[in-house]
Amino acid sequence: MNRRSLLGLALAGALASGGALAQEGPQPKLPTEPLVIVTHDGKRHEFQVEMALAPDQQMVGLMFRPSVAPTEGMLFDWGQPRESTMWMRNTITSLDMLFITANGTVLRIAERTVPRSLATISSNGPVRATLELAAGTAERLGIRVGDKVEQRIFGTAR
Repeated sequence: MNRRSLLGLALAGALASGGALAQEGPQPKLPTEPLVIVTHDGKRHEFQVEMALAPDQQMVGLMFRPSVAPTEGMLFDWGQPRESTMWMRNTITSLDMLFITANGTVLRIAERTVPRSLATISSNGPVRATLELAAGTAERLGIRVGDKVEQRIFGTAR
């Protein structure tokens, strides 16, 4: 289940019980792990990314965070390849979203997403993970579709 679906379920549950979503601020920083993006020209770009593994972590993601550092981000591990659909509800800073296949290949990049937007952002194919980085990172580092991501969930960590 993706973040958008989880949020819909949480909202429906909260409304059915007469309450509201309890999340009103950013979730505490999640455990981080190293991640490397190897661009088409062979350059290696190192990041420390928060690991959103549990559905409740994925539901909140980077919501309410005022910024994302240039070498940080959040990796949403879906566990197995599937369509990933994201949105920017309660996300107050623009992001670049990289949709990554099971073998660590960048399938799609959504650059400079619109803060607080309810528009869906789809992977347009099955992916193992979605990586959120600070807006403009893909352009600044020359990251393109087809580039490789090295991280333990793809079996490519060094």
